[in-house]
Amino acid sequence: MNVADSKRCFGHRLSRCWLFALLLAGPCWADWRPALPDGRLLGSGDFTWFGVSLYTARLWSPGMPMTWDQPFALELVYHRALSRDALVEASLKEMRRMAKARPDEPTLQRWSSEMRDAFVDVRPGMRITGLYHPGKGCTFFVDGQLRRRVEDPAFARAFFDIWLDPRTRDKELRQRLLGMAGPAE
Repeated sequence: MNVADSKRCFGHRLSRCWLFALLLAGPCWADWRPALPDGRLLGSGDFTWFGVSLYTARLWSPGMPMTWDQPFALELVYHRALSRDALVEASLKEMRRMAKARPDEPTLQRWSSEMRDAFVDVRPGMRITGLYHPGKGCTFFVDGQLRRRVEDPAFARAFFDIWLDPRTRDKELRQRLLGMAGPAE
C-alpha cells in the first residue's frame, strides 16, 4: 500500500468513526434549553386519538405551578407520521374552537402561515418544542434546531391554550402536564 492509499484508508476510517460517534450520541433535542435555564419537567403524558398514541407531551417550566407570566416549553415527541398540513389544520381547528372571540380571517391566515413555516412533516421519534415568551410570542424547534420565531403574543397564547387551557380536549393530559396528576399507569 502506498502513502496515498494509506491516507485515503485512514480518512475513510476516521469518517466512519465520526459517523458512529454521532449515531451513539443520539438526536440533538436540547438546544432550546439555554433559553429556559431554570426549566424543570413539570409533567408529561400521552395524547391518544381513538386509541392510537399520537405523541408524548412534556411541559418544562422554571416554577411550579406554571404561570403565563414566565417562559415555559412544551415538547411533543411524535409516535406516528403526520403531515405538516395535518398539524397546522388540527392546531387551527383547536385555536378557533377555544377562542373567546373568533379571530378574523386575516389573523387565521397569518397564524396558518406561521405554523407552516414552523412545522415539518413528522415521523416517529421526531420532536417539536414550542418555547413560550410572555408578552412577546414563541419560538419553535424541530429536533433541537431553531425553526421559527413568532412575535405575536396572541398567537402564542392561542397555540399553547390547545394543551393548557381548562377547555382543552384532553383534560387528563392537561392535568399531567401541569403536575396536577400522578404518573400514567
